[in-house]
Amino acid sequence: MSIRVGVVGASVYSGAVAARLLCAHPHFTLAFATSDRLVGEPLDRHLGVPTPAPMAFEPNASAVALGDRADVVLLATSAKVSTELAPTFLEQGKHVVDLSGGFRLEKAGDYARWYGFEHPAISWLSKAHYGLPELYGAPARDGATLVANPGCYPTASLLAIAPLVRAGLVEPTGIVIDAKSGVTGAGRQATEEFSFGEVDEDLRAYKVLSHQHTPEIVRHLSRFADGVRLTFTAHLLPVRRGLMATCYARPRAGTTAAHVQQCLADAYAGRSFVDVVAPDRVSLARVTGTNHARVGATADGDVVIAIGAIDNLLKGAAGQAVQNLNLLFGLDETTGLSHLHRTAP
Repeated sequence: MSIRVGVVGASVYSGAVAARLLCAHPHFTLAFATSDRLVGEPLDRHLGVPTPAPMAFEPNASAVALGDRADVVLLATSAKVSTELAPTFLEQGKHVVDLSGGFRLEKAGDYARWYGFEHPAISWLSKAHYGLPELYGAPARDGATLVANPGCYPTASLLAIAPLVRAGLVEPTGIVIDAKSGVTGAGRQATEEFSFGEVDEDLRAYKVLSHQHTPEIVRHLSRFADGVRLTFTAHLLPVRRGLMATCYARPRAGTTAAHVQQCLADAYAGRSFVDVVAPDRVSLARVTGTNHARVGATADGDVVIAIGAIDNLLKGAAGQAVQNLNLLFGLDETTGLSHLHRTAP
């Protein structure tokens, strides 16, 4: 099997990692890669891995024309650009995996509020498959498929708390998620606030009460319970990679520490990429460099705490995109991802 995959936006962090994974994949071939910043530059020089043939970055404006070379297109673009490009590729009969938030929300009106633009492809919102395999399984391959790859914060948060909401172990109202990500989660930005001197030895919250991942988390918890209400706050960590979400909820009557930990163990039994451990064993060092998530939960009195940790560029973006591609084409979900190594035991 040789499946051709094009990457639009291959010089941003998530796009570059996706391109590297595709170059090493036994069944996928990198068909093209676009980047306005690196037009004409050899791919292997910037990706750090050999490409199947000599290849150079193409301009982003050529992406639609390049679609004929690919069976699938990965969009590592802004949400607004993805909403414009995805329908065109889908009409060409291409599968699309979108790494942006362009198709993660259910209501078109939410895009004006949370993303700042009017959605141009409303009909695709209900058709997009939310690509969190551990909760929603494989994308259906029925014609051209659109996969909305989850955000990094929602991935860690939902893997930790969603099974507890689904099992009725916690109240769906009053959930608080305190999450922290490495600076690569903000993308490649040459601005003062993301420079080394500003980020190093600091910790700060951002987009307080206005982060676009809030409605995404609410939407998917609401699939498991009515009346979901939560507060989500994102923080910037002075590390390159890694993301941790600590979720606080009120237990329902009779919920114990043993119940919540067993719930996670049952939810992810047999899953390749989610490791259920004691909460104090959830750490960034144990997931960075891998497509694995670590989750753990406990309860005491009137609080349940569930914690999830991932690599924001792998399980939170490019690795999960390849996992979804594997499932879309009937491959084992670990194909091309099992070689990724942990940086700590």
